[in-house]
Amino acid sequence: MEYRYGSHTVYKIQYHLVFVTKYRYQVLKGDVGLKVRELLRQTCQAFEIEILKGVVSKDHEHLFVSAPPNMAASEIMRRIKGRSSAKLFESFPDLKQRYWGRHFWARGYFCVTSGE
Repeated sequence: MEYRYGSHTVYKIQYHLVFVTKYRYQVLKGDVGLKVRELLRQTCQAFEIEILKGVVSKDHEHLFVSAPPNMAASEIMRRIKGRSSAKLFESFPDLKQRYWGRHFWARGYFCVTSGE
């Protein structure tokens, strides 16, 4: 059992998160898939979210993360999807033709907690 420590807390909060590309387009392969992986790592690191395991499939992403107690799953998803979407459109301008309205990810996500 590995616990994380804050200034006044000891915690182990883990989420399994799944989210899909808009219209389930299978674009998470090749350079786009590698960029998504890099962006997810950067975003999680910036907000002290530890990625325990992650899988990038052609049209969806699985993340198993450990998060601090002051961050809800909805906040994690907002930050991950928002940042990665904006950066992907900067890196791959041709994606804007497929995804109008600046939305790379579909609305919603799947989240389940993992515990002892």
